[in-house]
Amino acid sequence: MEKRRFERLGRDVGVIGLGAWQLGADWGDVSEEDAHATLGAAVDAGVTFIDTADVYGDGRSEQVIGSFIKDRPQLTVATKMGRRMAQEPGNYTLDNFRAWTDRSRSNLGVETLDLVQLHCPPTPVFSSDEVYDSLDTLVAEKRIAAYGVSVEKVDEALAAIARPGTASVQIIVNALRLKPLEKVLPAAAAAGVGIIARVPLASGLLSGRYDEQTQFGSDDHRNYNRHGEAFDVGETFSGVDFSTGLEAVSRLRPAVPAEFTMAQFALRWILDHPAITVVIPGARNADQARLNAAAAALPPLPQAAHDVVQSVYDELIRPQVHDRW
Repeated sequence: MEKRRFERLGRDVGVIGLGAWQLGADWGDVSEEDAHATLGAAVDAGVTFIDTADVYGDGRSEQVIGSFIKDRPQLTVATKMGRRMAQEPGNYTLDNFRAWTDRSRSNLGVETLDLVQLHCPPTPVFSSDEVYDSLDTLVAEKRIAAYGVSVEKVDEALAAIARPGTASVQIIVNALRLKPLEKVLPAAAAAGVGIIARVPLASGLLSGRYDEQTQFGSDDHRNYNRHGEAFDVGETFSGVDFSTGLEAVSRLRPAVPAEFTMAQFALRWILDHPAITVVIPGARNADQARLNAAAAALPPLPQAAHDVVQSVYDELIRPQVHDRW
């Protein structure tokens, strides 16, 4: 698999990683056996970067990964912190950071966390000198090797990129969320900050497997967070109305090359942007993990396909999401 460089992390990672939210909660039940099979298939296919969070299953995702990564030093595991407590800027303190990272270190079974990201905190956190000083302290104490941020909004990403210690920014980038291409990707490339592209398939919309009759379980965020009832609605279908998303997929489908699945088309579109370091599709089983990873070996999309993505975005999606995030 092609690798790209995390400059401030000092590591190369496979361009397609694995998002491990599904292995914790909120996507329906995934057994520990299936979780290990998914991780194994991803790594066998060339994945070297795994992204999780302390809040996924209240630590279950970290624990499953921790039991998997023993004797696999080639893997880079990124976790996130901050969402297990009330989302108030005053909670983002050094003492809490130490407690949160100590818990993640225990869950993952490591002395030093490879990368810790603030997990979409309140906007004022991104401009707090005290927060970045505290993160630098965690690095000095060797609790963490590096830190980054996961953001909802473009302006939050730009604020973090301006800080010299920020190693990475995780942001939603996909064929239904183009705004980060305008400023975030160029700023990150200029600063040497890695970009982790999350929600690359728009919660499965861009897999092309759904229609108006698709039903999601009561424990699936694609059911209970359609309007942002539990967390930022942008995390569910990228904030796009489900029916509009289905229409967008139907218009994109003719641009998909014959040798691509719809999901691979969506992943390859992201990889065609060199400022993106790694994309982290989730997977609930081994077959999904293998198919996602295979997108890295496919050729870049023709410019005509990129033009179709832009046109569909401008006509259908831009009015719903562009100014919001």
